[in-house]
Amino acid sequence: MKYALTALFCWLFTSPVFAQTAAEPISIIPQPVKVVQLPGSFVLQENTVIVAGSQPAVLSVASFLQQRLVKATGYPVKVGAHGPASVINLVLNSQADALIGPEGYYLSVTPKGATITANEPAGLFYGAQTLLQLFPEEIESDLVKSHVKWQAPAVTITDYPRFPWRGLMLDVARHFFTKDEVKAYIDRMARYKYNVFHWHLTDDSGWRVEIKSLPNLTQKGAWNVPKVGKFGTFSASMPDEPRTQGGFYTQEDIKEVVRYAQERFVNVLPEIDVPGHSMAAVASYPELSCTADAVNYQVYSGEAGFMNWVGGGVILASVDNTLCPANENVYNFLDKVFGELSTLFPFEYIHVGGDECAKNFWAKSDSIKALMQRENLKTMQEVQSYFEKRVVKIVESKGKKVIGWDEILEGGLAPGAAVMAWRGDKAAIEATKMQHDVVMSPTAYSYLDYMQGDAIVEPVIYASLRLNKAYQFDPVPAGADEKYIKGGQANLWTEQVYNFRQVQYMIWPRALAIAESVWSPKNKKNWGNFISRVEHHFNRFDQANVKYSRSMYDPIFSAKKEANGQISIQLATEIEGLEIYYTFDNTFPDRFYPKYTAPLTPPKDATTLKVITYRDQEPVGRMITMPVREMETRAGKR
Repeated sequence: MKYALTALFCWLFTSPVFAQTAAEPISIIPQPVKVVQLPGSFVLQENTVIVAGSQPAVLSVASFLQQRLVKATGYPVKVGAHGPASVINLVLNSQADALIGPEGYYLSVTPKGATITANEPAGLFYGAQTLLQLFPEEIESDLVKSHVKWQAPAVTITDYPRFPWRGLMLDVARHFFTKDEVKAYIDRMARYKYNVFHWHLTDDSGWRVEIKSLPNLTQKGAWNVPKVGKFGTFSASMPDEPRTQGGFYTQEDIKEVVRYAQERFVNVLPEIDVPGHSMAAVASYPELSCTADAVNYQVYSGEAGFMNWVGGGVILASVDNTLCPANENVYNFLDKVFGELSTLFPFEYIHVGGDECAKNFWAKSDSIKALMQRENLKTMQEVQSYFEKRVVKIVESKGKKVIGWDEILEGGLAPGAAVMAWRGDKAAIEATKMQHDVVMSPTAYSYLDYMQGDAIVEPVIYASLRLNKAYQFDPVPAGADEKYIKGGQANLWTEQVYNFRQVQYMIWPRALAIAESVWSPKNKKNWGNFISRVEHHFNRFDQANVKYSRSMYDPIFSAKKEANGQISIQLATEIEGLEIYYTFDNTFPDRFYPKYTAPLTPPKDATTLKVITYRDQEPVGRMITMPVREMETRAGKR
């Protein structure tokens, strides 16, 4: 017994995953490579000084940390060359430490202070983010919290990322989000060590970046008809309806956002989605189309029947939303676009889209037929490949590299282009074998526009992605050449996302799962421990007034039809330790109602099943009303 108690005591103070006390939880996301908790804690004082030397990049990190500390504590934290007993030291290695690389860091917290050591300023920044996560959750507040004891547990941390590309995408084309909202998005993702902000700037519903040589793109292409409901099912827009929904970013806006991101060591990847998804561009400049009727086109407002997926990867459009590969005006247009874009975005890559290109109008075009004959092209995929190769040359002429969705592989891919694999592992494996760099962004794990709970309580979309599934993301598919996998990212498409609060709801906490998948060592991932840390970060979100989803607490419904014709309803939970209470009598259950222990058979005349989840005698999930008829439909009973 004595030996067991001694072993338990040692484990509590050395475990990198579970080492925590009730007062000082170690709940860092993403999980560091190594954490060792030590006795004691560092208490922030009013005279705390951040010692940062004189290098501008280090001073920038110090200023960032200072602002974060001052905002919530109200303490007059200073940045200086030296300090009193209470100090936070930021130290750049004079000689690079190969273990931690350019983005890694060492963090040492003792009762006397904290020291972050790194090879590069990026590592200092990530170490600062980790240090902030060690302080109480109120550190996230925009208001001074005078009652809090600002202490961080004594620890030593060694940390560095698994992948160099850790991305989060925001679609601002379907629905527009302001410059300040975009900056808030970047600020929040940087807290979790994301380093690529993928900015989806153009699509059928809007062109969001000012191109000064092509003013129609924002004068006309940035605006559509305001509609509320389910995007993609709206009624037809009338020619005289006001087009007042939308917006765009001026080039000065772009520069401001890029600077803001750079201060947080986030690269901004702009996407111009071509040749498909280009209705906003075609409506602005009809001469870019293969179709004569394009002079009558308007920016897409979410009307029904615009594009149809007919199986086998074939997409049919009701109107021609593509740029014409046989039209030299298109390449002159793109030369102007990418020319101006390359001066605004310092990141080495430009994303050129390439996904979901409906080719049915190309098949009817005499100019496309002539192009195919002239260039000896046999298929429409080869037509798109011809287009993509010319786009690569244009982008490279501006000093940039190309990355595109995995459709750019079809028909052959230009050398030097990188692939963002969204349709699964096959394209990624193929691309790595062709020695193309790959960023993994598979729908099954990283599409954050998917429902994260049951369709009965979520904005309905065609697929689901629960937190548990997102946490299973591994950016290296079996069979791929790992040296060509640059990393991974999550994407938020915004057809059904109308405001920034909903952006937050869809992103968090699933973006925490992706962050851990692209930063932390694979062998450090542990679902149960991750959930305990997520719950701690829920409190931090509350302090920051950030909306998030609590769908992980909701029950999972399934049903099957029994041999006797009745249905059997099964309930499960995504996380352990929850109890489910239910009723069929239209009243609202609490923990004094029947507890779910086995599959349920609805009473003969029951119309609704109401359920709620509890933990430790407290409700944690939503009260969900599930129609029995819906369960019958899911069971296949008609």
